[in-house]
Amino acid sequence: MNAKLHAFVAMPFGQKPDADGTLIDFNDIYIHLIKPALDQAGFEIFRADEEQRAGEIRADMFQELLIADLVVADLTLDNPNVWYELGVRHALRARGILLIQGPRPYQPFDIYTDRKVCYHLKQGKLDPELLNNDIAAITASAKATLAAWHGRKISPVYALLPNLSEPNWKSLQVGNVCEFWQKHGEWEKQIKLAQKDGHIGDILVLADEAPISALRHEATLIATKALRNAEAFGYALEKVEEFLKNEPDNPSANHEKGICLQRLSLLKSSGITTAKARQHYDNYLHKNKTDSEAWGLRGRVDKDAWEANWINHDNRNERINAAKASSFLLKSAIESYFKGVQLDLRNYFPAINSLTLMVIYRHLLSDHYYDEQIDTLAKLISFNINSRTEKDFWSLATLGDVALLSGTLSDVTDAYGRAIAEAGNNRFKLSSTRKQLLLLDALGIEPKYVKPAIKMFDEALEKLPAASWIPKRVLLFSGHMIDHPDREQPRFPAAKEPEAKAAIAGLMDEMDVGENDLVICQASAGSDILFLEACRDRGARLNIYLPFEEPIFIKESIAPLDSNNNWRSRFLELKSGSSVRVMPNSLGVSPAGVNAYERCNLWTLYTALSHGLAKVHFVCLWNGKGGDGPGGTAHMYKEVERRTGQVHWLNPEQLFQE
Repeated sequence: MNAKLHAFVAMPFGQKPDADGTLIDFNDIYIHLIKPALDQAGFEIFRADEEQRAGEIRADMFQELLIADLVVADLTLDNPNVWYELGVRHALRARGILLIQGPRPYQPFDIYTDRKVCYHLKQGKLDPELLNNDIAAITASAKATLAAWHGRKISPVYALLPNLSEPNWKSLQVGNVCEFWQKHGEWEKQIKLAQKDGHIGDILVLADEAPISALRHEATLIATKALRNAEAFGYALEKVEEFLKNEPDNPSANHEKGICLQRLSLLKSSGITTAKARQHYDNYLHKNKTDSEAWGLRGRVDKDAWEANWINHDNRNERINAAKASSFLLKSAIESYFKGVQLDLRNYFPAINSLTLMVIYRHLLSDHYYDEQIDTLAKLISFNINSRTEKDFWSLATLGDVALLSGTLSDVTDAYGRAIAEAGNNRFKLSSTRKQLLLLDALGIEPKYVKPAIKMFDEALEKLPAASWIPKRVLLFSGHMIDHPDREQPRFPAAKEPEAKAAIAGLMDEMDVGENDLVICQASAGSDILFLEACRDRGARLNIYLPFEEPIFIKESIAPLDSNNNWRSRFLELKSGSSVRVMPNSLGVSPAGVNAYERCNLWTLYTALSHGLAKVHFVCLWNGKGGDGPGGTAHMYKEVERRTGQVHWLNPEQLFQE
């Protein structure tokens, strides 16, 4: 369920004569050829003459030519306005251009070699015998143009001037022209609210609904970072790879992919190897040798691989011997980190890691090869951070790390003390620095400084509020509503409620559902409520997601099926003990053409997956057939089965057999 992408059509209006004087009805071509073709390809379509508001029409046109995912230019005639608009698009964007034309006697030189889709006319009108084929051809070409977005540059301007960069389209907004900017403002507000509240599932739904593909990519990357921070590395990897299909050279996305691969490589169950993470960075750095951050992240891969070789040894001597035996990985990590320092002296992430590993190398191997660099790095890092007017947690913690390796105990306690104060209640920040200290402690490095520092962080962590509850499993549910009394083909008759209730309860017992489980579900009359009641009775935490505000939801999904008010009272009882989220309040109004139930399905699905793919179990009471409309169980079943395979299917056709 993606909101439609944006297409702008540049073409003549009304009836215009061709070279032979035959009148061509371009409005008919637009209505019966171009609009159906682009609609089938999934586009919201705009033509300049459809702008009804007063104002400077050229400003609207320029905005459309800049922001549209696809510009379709009809070159049947040598119309100066169409050529002008095509030239503007060629100058603004490298891709997203589709040329179409009817019969014409010659091809203009400037676009002679450009690929075009030709449609057929008969006496100035669309040829009815070939119209369906022409629609299909334009639809296919429009889809292919978007699918090949990151490939060959279509604009001859960008193709022949390879060092020319596209403008930042956000910076080129002209006043309040075109509805796009209003939609963009509303969408961006919802994205920021979702980020602030940590609702990753919301971000993923909004990414699907962005008014243009550039914003979809932007939101996908935001969601990727949020998923990675939530340690849902598998799903984060899926989303960043989706992003990279469209922008394969994006530095931030390549960094995120590498981090996800590196973290997954530490999990034996993931099937991802350290070699795969290392290869990703090597491929990226082959083309982006000056990316300081990427060199630092490349060093992290070898550092973690080195640490994994010895960290699980209980005996210190065995631990140190194993660390020495794999010192080639340690040295490789140092070289990558140090390369990042050389490329950007201000980037203290590779600098502090390089310094720390050099000190470890010297300690382990009694090798003084890095002595000069150690002294230089310590001074460089301290200077860079102390010269800043404002210091965040990471910069203060880095000063503590430097003091730990080259200062005094008072320097160590002062720097780490300021870092702890800056961290506030952020458990992640405190735990990350403590983990680095434990690494040094495990190898017996600077114990007179390291042990007091660990104690400082232990005490700070003990004072924090209890950590946020993390579910062991996430149970996502979808199933049939109770049948309306007038339903022609029975699916879940009211008389079969006891059988459905018993089947759901039995499955919940079999799965040992309890207080460590999170439930995500809508609450329609029927199997939704039966499932929620079964999980509530076993102590699971319930999250109810409503596609409409409560009065409308009751009217649409409970009242028509509730002759004795039983389902309504059960819904209200469940709601009182659950966390309830209402879709219009959380995501804003549904985009035009998007079904609310289907949108809510995706909302619950994305939210469940944001907890980590391995945690998600999908439970459904479903007959295995298509639903009465969009937003059915089949879609959820396929999505979860594709990602996790953890699907628990109760088939009412088997349960309700006489």
